[in-house]
Amino acid sequence: MMDTREPITDTALVAAARRALSIETRALEALQPRIGAAFAAACRLCLDCGGRVIVTGIGKSGHVGQKIAATFASTGTPAFFVHPSEASHGDLGMVTRDDLILALSWSGETVELKPLITYSRRFAVPLIALTQYKVPAYPADALPPELAAIPAVKPGSRGLA
Repeated sequence: MMDTREPITDTALVAAARRALSIETRALEALQPRIGAAFAAACRLCLDCGGRVIVTGIGKSGHVGQKIAATFASTGTPAFFVHPSEASHGDLGMVTRDDLILALSWSGETVELKPLITYSRRFAVPLIALTQYKVPAYPADALPPELAAIPAVKPGSRGLA
């Protein structure tokens, strides 16, 4: 099969890179006012963690979570990734009260994370939720009182792209 597309010019490549950087810059600028008390609380939970950082998420959030866990581990913070579906089938047994759960969910409504939230509350494991919304849409009594929810900004949302 023959490729019939026109070649991309150097000018077009440079313009695309500049456009991408502009989008990312606006996303970071939009994040700045959202960094506040919840961020500081999440940092405190990480600094005070005597165990491991257990990172979880599903879909794209899971892929990002795997990278976060690997980065923590490679920089000296004991961490590993637990897939939410696997957590419900025995992997929660690896999580202790000394650990910290970092749950990533774009919507904040990922049903696969509910068992982790329940486990966190039942066994007093601190939980940080990284989500688009200030508070995930779970019933208030399903969330641990120490929950620190940090809203995120995704390029392309809120007119950024």
